[in-house]
Amino acid sequence: MRRVNIASIVSLLLTALAIAAAFAHLLELPAKMKLSGSEYLTVQQIYRGWSLLGIVIYAALAATLALAIIVRSQRRALRLVIVAILCIVAAQIVFWAFTFPVNQETTNWTVLPEHWQQLRIRWEFSHAAGAVLQFSALAALVASVLVRETR
Repeated sequence: MRRVNIASIVSLLLTALAIAAAFAHLLELPAKMKLSGSEYLTVQQIYRGWSLLGIVIYAALAATLALAIIVRSQRRALRLVIVAILCIVAAQIVFWAFTFPVNQETTNWTVLPEHWQQLRIRWEFSHAAGAVLQFSALAALVASVLVRETR
């Protein structure tokens, strides 16, 4: 199998795996916004250990960077791979700028501060934005395969 095919498959699979968690957050959002404070704290405990998903996200980024190097001579494919990279990076910026500080302030949702409802909005919608960005990365990667020149 050609190197470009392997790189594309690895990048696509890792990005798809990363998006699974992001979409879980997105799909849960409407129901979680209706929970009381104590219910919300209870539900948030299901995310213990999810920080390990960071490994998948950074592996997806590394694989996509490798793919960019491999397709660098194919302008249309390269542009789409770069869009995917930018979307993955943007999702990380959203996480570190908006989600992570909330995790710190709430001690990973084991403490419910007085302004918890504003923190919940910030946490939930930052995850929703991340899901949209991750999906955009996946879509760009799929498109890059479709426009790639076969030799």
